[in-house]
Amino acid sequence: MAEIKPFRALRFASGAGPLTELICPPYSSIHVEQQRELLEKSPHNAVRLELADKPYTEVGETLREWEKKGVLKQDSSPAVFLYEDEFLMQGQTRKVKGILCRVKLENYDNSVILPREETLSKNRIDRFNLMKATFCNFSPIYSLYQDQKRVTANRINMLTSFKPRFEFTQGGVTRRLWIVNDPVAIAAFCEDFADRKLFIAEGHHRYEAALQLRDWCREEEISREGEGPDYVLMALADMESRGLTVLPTYRLVHSMKDFSQDTFLAYCGQYFDVIERGNINEIEINLNALYRQGKTAFACYCGGENWSLLILKDFSAAAKRMPEKSEAFQNLDSAILHSLILEQGLGINSENVAQQINLTYTDCFDRAITSVRDGSNQCAFFLNPARIKEIHDIAAAGERMPQKSAAFYPQPVAGLVMNKINP
Repeated sequence: MAEIKPFRALRFASGAGPLTELICPPYSSIHVEQQRELLEKSPHNAVRLELADKPYTEVGETLREWEKKGVLKQDSSPAVFLYEDEFLMQGQTRKVKGILCRVKLENYDNSVILPREETLSKNRIDRFNLMKATFCNFSPIYSLYQDQKRVTANRINMLTSFKPRFEFTQGGVTRRLWIVNDPVAIAAFCEDFADRKLFIAEGHHRYEAALQLRDWCREEEISREGEGPDYVLMALADMESRGLTVLPTYRLVHSMKDFSQDTFLAYCGQYFDVIERGNINEIEINLNALYRQGKTAFACYCGGENWSLLILKDFSAAAKRMPEKSEAFQNLDSAILHSLILEQGLGINSENVAQQINLTYTDCFDRAITSVRDGSNQCAFFLNPARIKEIHDIAAAGERMPQKSAAFYPQPVAGLVMNKINP
């Protein structure tokens, strides 16, 4: 099953500056404004590697220059890294602990590492070209595992009971890191995962790019089986962790010809109770209340002061649209939104979604509202987050959720520990 390994991490040297000025979010979470802010923080911020506005070959040159100057240094001995993220969510303190390590790449059909959502070829090619130019993982793929007997949880708790090597707070998240290079402890972790599957939470494009790099290296006879390109950097977290948090990603519709709010809402009335509301600040409150009741509901905002609450009348309507899918998939909010509303109601099919012709995404509520008000988008759809059990059941059934169906928070950062993919 899953094979994990320690590695000699590439990390920022102590003289490079505070970690808060050097790390950055994974590339897919960085907005244009945030990218500018990160570039201004430090000439050595990891965004210059993770999401650079320059050719891939120049990113590779930047990486090698930083290593040559001692900005980045590779550890002398292999280790695994334990981490803890602490943050506030809905007034409560939450914590998630996990492991940073190398994981052996497995094709999806081996059912060892399971995807949860569809990918976009453009993003996958981008990550492949970056890996090919740098031979380095700057940000870990975020994956989940099951630890029903809490064997690994107890091991992690024991090894994180003392002061962490690094601790810092950024963006409302306190991050802690411990280095474990004891061979006995590392061997115990490796044994824990020998009979486990991993479920990709975030980083599908990076994982598929890593598979492509592995295959390319073998075709070019750069590496053989079991060498560096056969492994990728991952952050592994317990699926049963109480602090594990999933946030929704909102859908933004644009450039639709002859779009009519009244006609669209009349169509929605076939499948949903359509209730007009007058305060956009109550969108999340209404959706949260219905989420706790186990109901499927969406908010549709088309501008002005009012918005529409859409409450699904009958789950069988969605099931009939997706007869080949599992029950877990048929009941997934994002799948229902895509099937009944986006595809059937607006004509935004899977090909349209893949090319992002009429649909984009955001995880920021205010940005979604503003984009409709300023005319950038015609309407915004708000939905509740997917449940962890749904994510597990759909992946276990060999299915993939629609793109951007779940956003895990917080995500592991880029630049904290990096993996050199040595052939």
